[in-house]
Amino acid sequence: MSESPQQQNLPADPNLQEEIHLDDVSRVKVLSPSMLVFRRFIRNKLAIVGLIILIAMFLFSFIGGVISPYKQQQVFRKYEVIPKEYAAATINKDLRYIVQDGQSFPGGAIAQFVLAKNNKRLVFSSGGKDYSYTEITPDFYIIAENFPAAEVIILAGKGRFTAAEGFELTEGLETAAVEAIEARAADFEYDGSHYFITRQGKMNSITYSKDIAIASKLIFDAFEPDARKKLGTVEFVYEAQTALINDQDSFEAAGITYRIDLSDEAAIIYRQSETGETPYASISNLIVRAISPEVFLTVDFKRKFSEAINDRQTSFVVTDAQGVEETYTINRVHETYSIMAQKESQLIDIFSFPSRQHWLGTDGNGMDVLTRLMYGGRISLMVGFVVVFFELLIGVVVGGIAGFFGGAIDTLLMRVVDLFNSIPFYPIVIIMGAVMDTFEINPVARIFYLMAVLGILGWTGIARVVRGQILTLREQDFMVATEATGIPVARRIFRHLVPNVMPLLIVQATLALGNIIIIEATLSFLGLGVKYPIASWGSIINAATNLHVMTNYWFIWIPAGILIVLTVLGFNFVGDGLRDAFDPKMKR
Repeated sequence: MSESPQQQNLPADPNLQEEIHLDDVSRVKVLSPSMLVFRRFIRNKLAIVGLIILIAMFLFSFIGGVISPYKQQQVFRKYEVIPKEYAAATINKDLRYIVQDGQSFPGGAIAQFVLAKNNKRLVFSSGGKDYSYTEITPDFYIIAENFPAAEVIILAGKGRFTAAEGFELTEGLETAAVEAIEARAADFEYDGSHYFITRQGKMNSITYSKDIAIASKLIFDAFEPDARKKLGTVEFVYEAQTALINDQDSFEAAGITYRIDLSDEAAIIYRQSETGETPYASISNLIVRAISPEVFLTVDFKRKFSEAINDRQTSFVVTDAQGVEETYTINRVHETYSIMAQKESQLIDIFSFPSRQHWLGTDGNGMDVLTRLMYGGRISLMVGFVVVFFELLIGVVVGGIAGFFGGAIDTLLMRVVDLFNSIPFYPIVIIMGAVMDTFEINPVARIFYLMAVLGILGWTGIARVVRGQILTLREQDFMVATEATGIPVARRIFRHLVPNVMPLLIVQATLALGNIIIIEATLSFLGLGVKYPIASWGSIINAATNLHVMTNYWFIWIPAGILIVLTVLGFNFVGDGLRDAFDPKMKR
């Protein structure tokens, strides 16, 4: 077997080349430019950290919303036993009016009655009708409608009468009227009827009355719902109150006998029947009404409440029909009382602290904060990418044309850039936000308007960068060659010049993304950007404008702030890494 030159200790042939392996360091010399950029990028530890952060943010926002068991606008509720207003009460100091069936006593007549009562006038008019009233007690009045009886003139102690149509005068009535007129009385009684005298010079008008209503300050409460209607009749109230005034222990109304028991705080009316007597109604000066029209307040409830306020207690206990005791609390404001009951109610689960069901709690609308952050990340990232794309599109076109042609076109386009730079950004955005609020723009459409405004106002910086780079590149040899070969202008700009500017544009776009996210968050925080119910990280932080929320519910705004900080840092780290990687002077 022959031996190799090394084995034979022979000198090596200088024409033999050394074998090169793909994993040698020298392979770097033959890597493509894109691979060189990649190698430089992954050497930057901060850039890798930023890339990891951005990947995590994208997964959180776009994948997290898909796997979340909740929806963005899902409202959560809970059941709690809370004090709830059950009834309201007040001490009655006003007259309450009960009108006879088939009669009317409108509001205008009531106002005239009050004026007449205050001025001690027994007769008053309203709506073309004459009325009179009889005071039984300062809290009880009988109101009647007056009808003309006759007109009389007194001459030499004798009266000349003219009877009203349909009214029959008697000798006794004429005598009683003359005596009353000469005695200068305002009214008189005759044959069980009440007459009133109105003087107009020498003429005296005589009217008779027909009872149509009762005015009383007492409150009649029924023991049973079926008794409510009868308690609202003139006959029942008149007989019951007359019996109270005359210290009678019974009265009769509509052929039924009733007994009055004054041994309790409120007078109790018992209905007499063949089977015995049953509680029928109570009389007091308290107006007690249920908040819900479906609730009937028993007299026992009202009596316990009356006893409680008389004893200056703040609560009382009532046993219901099932034998269950329930405690009610009393809140008093001047002469008005609110009766509160402990009721189980369904409430929106707002500002719930983190739990197994809601890892970051719920917000002020009862929505899951973690889910809102996921969907809010979609909006914030989408706004950033769309606005940057819009800025690149306008900036590359305007900067490319201005840099390639130069001269008058360059001057004109740069003045347009100066014009846009002179527009105050935040005042314009505030005006746009106010306009959209006025026209109540849909929250989804509002996002697109916001992206359009940010894109239109933010492209000028990219246009200037592209113009400056193209002014440098257009004089180089490869551009002279493209012109010599007759390549069209648009192709020379966008196929040969712009790709050479692309590394710088990528860096600019990456750094601008973080800035756009901050701007969107700022506008949404100020209420000018994304509106409820759509979520964005900025609109979520808007809850921190409430000092109570900011100091007591950290989980509402701190997580959104952390996500914004991490995302912006991620874009900045990646942007710095790309800038260093694209720098041809970067050391390997």
